[in-house]
Amino acid sequence: MRTVTATEIQNNFGKYLQLVQSGEEICVLKNGKEVARIISREKSVSFLSDSLLGILKNDYDENEMRAERVRRYESAD
Repeated sequence: MRTVTATEIQNNFGKYLQLVQSGEEICVLKNGKEVARIISREKSVSFLSDSLLGILKNDYDENEMRAERVRRYESAD
């Protein structure tokens, strides 16, 4: 995951959009705090559907889902 400031995103949006399209995740900081993440549509749909699947099956363990999310989506860098 790449971390950039809000000003950097504003000034170079096209560059970061291309990075997201190629699969990279962008963390946006404002005043040193994370305010947003930009991810591809495919990645976001996959994340949401995977999270909801456990809830709909009534087989949801919050700690287990958090660990799985970290393993699958946040440690891919």
